[in-house]
Amino acid sequence: MYSFDDLGLPQPLIRAIAALGFDSPTPVQEKVIPLLLGKSTDVVTLSQTGTGKTAAFGLPLLSRLDISSPQTQGLILCPTRELCMQIASDLEAFSKYLKKVNITAVYGGASISQQIQSLKKGSQVVVGTPGRMLDLIRRKKINLAHIDYLILDEADEMLNMGFKEDLDAILSQTPKEKSTWLFSATMPAEVYRISRQYMHNPVEITMGKKNQGNENIEHLYYALRPRDRYAAVKRLADFHSEMFGIVFCRTRRETKEIADRLIRDGYSADALHGDLSQSQRDHVMKRYRAHLIQFLVATDVAARGIDIDDITHVIHYSLPDELEYYTHRSGRTARAGKKGVSVVLAGPADQRKIKSIERLIKKKFTKGKLPSAEKVKEKQLFRAVKNIQETIPEEDKYPDVMSKARDSLAYLSREELISRMLVMEYNRMHEVDEAEIGEFTANGSSGEKNGQGNKVKLFINLGKKDRLNKFGLLSFLSEQSGVPERLISVVEMKNTYSLLRMKAEAADDLLGELKNSSFGKRQVRVEISQKRKSNKGKKKRKINKTSKKYYFEQDFAEK
Repeated sequence: MYSFDDLGLPQPLIRAIAALGFDSPTPVQEKVIPLLLGKSTDVVTLSQTGTGKTAAFGLPLLSRLDISSPQTQGLILCPTRELCMQIASDLEAFSKYLKKVNITAVYGGASISQQIQSLKKGSQVVVGTPGRMLDLIRRKKINLAHIDYLILDEADEMLNMGFKEDLDAILSQTPKEKSTWLFSATMPAEVYRISRQYMHNPVEITMGKKNQGNENIEHLYYALRPRDRYAAVKRLADFHSEMFGIVFCRTRRETKEIADRLIRDGYSADALHGDLSQSQRDHVMKRYRAHLIQFLVATDVAARGIDIDDITHVIHYSLPDELEYYTHRSGRTARAGKKGVSVVLAGPADQRKIKSIERLIKKKFTKGKLPSAEKVKEKQLFRAVKNIQETIPEEDKYPDVMSKARDSLAYLSREELISRMLVMEYNRMHEVDEAEIGEFTANGSSGEKNGQGNKVKLFINLGKKDRLNKFGLLSFLSEQSGVPERLISVVEMKNTYSLLRMKAEAADDLLGELKNSSFGKRQVRVEISQKRKSNKGKKKRKINKTSKKYYFEQDFAEK
């Protein structure tokens, strides 16, 4: 087994690593660090999250800095505020015994003026999110013309989040003569494009097979009727008392509903979604990291950048529309060499998706069978017995109380005492929902046909007079509802209204999320379109025009 001394790192970094309690490098560190310490080269590393990638690029970067110069030499781009802060914190810990190394994190949701002040003082390394970095470039508050090292961490996540144009704009400001180190969990087409367009003969390091999931993750699915998914979450929580997990939902509305129901039913849960302010999000994450929350119910966007080592379960209440997201969702568990479980609550429409995910991650799912209510009660009872077995008596702590208790219970036989104790424990246990949870039938009991679902037509009071084209309307609808653009079809676009077509399930999400939304100063109205009788000869219904238009950026509107 290698040690960090074998990798060629300078002693100040080895000393800092030892102080942090790390004895030996992870496989990705073992492969990447010697390569990056050697000659300058571009590198593409494909490795799952939680495998030690920050140290894999951070230690070589710190080793190669000219600490006598305050000029920015290294730029690290990552998808989220949380990951940005974490990378900066890790680099500061690694550089503890290096002199005059300044690291600045720049991200949204925090004071840009303070970040600008930090940059003015000089930072050899800048860690940033694409949006804030582009803002600083446009304000001319950061100069990337002389950087030597560009690191793209979780590149596939940044592209999935819609940062393609931002990344292109940022990378165009960097010099051609630099080393680019790209780290990604998967290799979709856009990541490949970046490697071809901005990198020179990159060395590719792949841990496992391309796009393959973490080997320490067990992938399960339960074939359920959609109406039983919530009951299944509770059943799993009751059976696995040690569970510390994330429940992934597709929309903000679903996220809030599931979290509220769990709280009402006595479970420790909270929601993480796009409607939360940064301070609210920080408060939720602080409680979750402290294990004050057992379940974090989150959307894909809100959960990005979460890096907590001891998450035991990831539950997919709804599968993502973009199947590559499954890899990132499941990657929240089994971090730092630990084992984890990824659970899909699968309805009839999900069977084909599961097959596609199996091909993507190159691993088979196991079909699970939910434990019965009786099995849950039995396990909880034996858990109570085990706790009693492991409790160490403290005879001298309350001697008078102990003596009186023994005297008062002396008339009971051993068997009677055990029986009464177990009944008492049983009554104290979390009440188990005994509702029957059934698998869907072959024809799909959800009302869907062949897993495809029925399509519905929707009316929306937005049209061409609102200075919208089809692209602008789709962008607005997707941004407001969380429903991917590809699931929405604009059938017809008139001056004052438009007609949409989509699957019934997605339409429910859209209707719920747009219920109180507005466009400019006007309330948006969306409803299921009904077949109308001919209005020939009748006075046409007037539709109020908005006094203020909502303008999309010109370059987007002209696509």
